[in-house]
Amino acid sequence: MLEKNPVIFIILAFVVIMIGTSVTMIAPFKWINGPGDRIAEVKPYTPLQQEGRDLYMREGCNNCHSQTVRTLASDVERYGYGGSYSKSGEFVYDRPHLWGSRRTGPDLAHIGLKFPDPNGAWHRKHMANPQSVVPASNMPSYAFLNKALDTTYSERKMKLLGFPYTQADLDELKGKSEMDAIIAYMRKLGTDIPVKKVEAPAVVSAQSNPFTDLKAIEEEAEALYKKHCASCHGEKREGTLGPALKGSAKPEAELFKLIAQGVEAKGMPGFSGSLDEQKIWKLVTYIKLDAK
Repeated sequence: MLEKNPVIFIILAFVVIMIGTSVTMIAPFKWINGPGDRIAEVKPYTPLQQEGRDLYMREGCNNCHSQTVRTLASDVERYGYGGSYSKSGEFVYDRPHLWGSRRTGPDLAHIGLKFPDPNGAWHRKHMANPQSVVPASNMPSYAFLNKALDTTYSERKMKLLGFPYTQADLDELKGKSEMDAIIAYMRKLGTDIPVKKVEAPAVVSAQSNPFTDLKAIEEEAEALYKKHCASCHGEKREGTLGPALKGSAKPEAELFKLIAQGVEAKGMPGFSGSLDEQKIWKLVTYIKLDAK
């Protein structure tokens, strides 16, 4: 009986486990991550982005944030930020991958699509004080990353990983902080694959805002503003990362278009994919309150 022969039992158990491991973990690599899975647009990390990725792992960010948008429609809508679900070719340069299994915080696989600001202003403010842009966040402050980046092994890392780089790429690391590096990494996530932009809904009669009386919608309009706009424009529309909106002099139709389409050059995402026309008009009414 096996229970009377522990050595044989251990050997058989090991064999069974190895068979299962081979079938589920080893064999699949024979037909995945091959040439057919690669995505031409996905590029290797630059030295700065790679340093940021290493810092991301050092700080344990993958313990709270996953990096894989599942094929579920709800997952794509919530974390795709205009892109699709995650594909294996997106992670061909990730060693190791950071898919994760917990979402204490939001998925970050495509976070670069959500905040296109080339200066990473939103990320910088969020990393320094998460609650300043997401009041309910339980994320700790990472303001301590504002210190000089250690580049001792940067070139060695690039050679070891086989990523292309130039001396100019390495020179760009001079004077950079750890905060600069981790923001550069997050800004890249999800941005390699071209995304078909969602066209903003046509303005239905530019002069016919259906919500001219703020009192009837004030509670909902204020809630929409706090959820989608306050982190960049201030709780009282006084302006922080974005410009002040209190009593905006812009025409209502122009405000509608800006909210719907966004302003990519200034890092403002469009909201046409997450807010319907009625909600956008309510935001317009709330923003224009003090101009009337």
